[in-house]
Order: sequence, then C-alpha cells, then structure tokens
Amino acid sequence: MLSACLTFVVVVVGAYVRLSDAGLGCPDWPLCYGQPLPADIADADALAKAWKEMGHRYLAAALGLLILLLAFVAWRKRQAPWLATAIAALVVIQATLGKWTVTMLLKPAIVTAHLLGGMAILALLVWMALSQSQFQYSKQGREVRVPAVLALAVLAIQIALGGWVSANYAGLACLDLPLCQGRWLPMDALTAIHWSHRVFAVVVLVVVGWTAIKTMKIFPRLGGAIALLLLLQLALGVANVAFSLPLALAAAHNAGAALLLAALVVLNFFAFRGLRP
Repeated sequence: MLSACLTFVVVVVGAYVRLSDAGLGCPDWPLCYGQPLPADIADADALAKAWKEMGHRYLAAALGLLILLLAFVAWRKRQAPWLATAIAALVVIQATLGKWTVTMLLKPAIVTAHLLGGMAILALLVWMALSQSQFQYSKQGREVRVPAVLALAVLAIQIALGGWVSANYAGLACLDLPLCQGRWLPMDALTAIHWSHRVFAVVVLVVVGWTAIKTMKIFPRLGGAIALLLLLQLALGVANVAFSLPLALAAAHNAGAALLLAALVVLNFFAFRGLRP
C-alpha cells in the first residue's frame, strides 16, 4: 500500500510539473543541465522549473526502487510474484517514456503514454495490495462484474482523452459552458480535442454513476465513495473551464482521476474475487 500511495503522489506531482509548464525544466536526462541538482541557472523562473522537474524525477526514482524491492520480497514470500514482476517491468517502460518525454520535446503521444503508464502502475499496485489482505467471501459482489468492468474501461478512455488534452495544451480551447466557442460542434483541431474529452465525460457520468448506484446496494460505502469521487471530478472539470484552468484545480482534477481509478480497481477486485470489504 505504501508503493500505491507513493505512486499517487508521483502521478499528481507529474501532473503539476506538466501543467506548470516545467516538463522541459531540465533539457537533458537523467541529469539536469549536466548536474544531479539544478545549479548555476541565472534565470529564476528557469531555476524553479528545473527544481520541479528534478523533484519529480527523484520521487519517481524512489518509487522505482521501492517497486523493485517489492518484487524481490514478492518472490521470496511467493506472494503474487508475477504481478510484482509485471509492475517492475512497467516501471522500466515508464522510465523510458519519462526519458523520451524530455528528449522528444514533450511529444503529445509520449506525454499521454507516460500519464497512462503512471495510472496503470497505480491500478496494479492497488490490486496487489488488496490481494495480500484478508476479506470475507461474498457471492453478491459478482453481481456488479459487468458494471465494474465497463466503468473501469470508460474511465481509462477518459483519462487518456484528458492526457491528450493536456499534452496538446487544449485545456483552454473551449472557455464557455456548455457549448464550445458558442457551437455544439467545434471544428478546429484543439477545440475538437477538448470537446471529445468533455463529451465523453457524459458517458463516464452515466456509466460510472450507474455502477455506483448498483454497487451501493451491495457495498454501500464503496458505492458511495465512487459516487462522491465521480461528482467531485465533474465539479472540478466544470470549475477548470469556468475559472480558465487554474493550476491548483487542474492538478486536483488529475488527482481526482487517480482516486476514482483506484476506487474502481477496488470494486473490480471484490467483484471478480467474490469478496467483500
């Protein structure tokens, strides 16, 4: 669970770095201007961005070492060793994507893949933490298998769309609500990117909301948590548009997506294992 919590922090800090335009705060990798710590940078803004970028890198490095240790312990104790190995392999891929994010100058496809990699690591660590805990058997959980899978799938798509919006700097492409530049069907590339994320949010609201209602009949607290996180995400999304994407709200929107993802992973775990909290 410690690894999952640290992954959440790394994901949110990564979003903060990206949203504060510090993704290229260090033009080289893994060092920063050829040094392990930013130094000798005269421009104060450039220095601040460099510290943000290196802070994220060191957090990610600490997480990587923790996950490698987790994989070692998992094999020693024979507790989900293959899952732990898969997570460790994903960390290596994630580190490569982090490097490419810098060397390819924030190419949108790489930035989005890097975000999805972080979210995938979080989801797998939550699943692994649950698999090593004891719960009560319950056939009822299996009744929400289909809604749970659908909710997780549509949320994953929405996270990818959100990453694509952020990577293309399309967060401010539509500044009005509920229309986009006064139209229902925006035409240029940036508004189309933003609009796709906004329209699919309606799909997420319907599917995840339906899942939360069904879950509350079996697991009241878990269903309530999913519903609350869903409404919070919707409110944050609207607030980001209404207030022109302030950094704090934009980072909170990323954090909310990660928390909702974790909650749906928990639901899928109980549904497919036939367990209850």
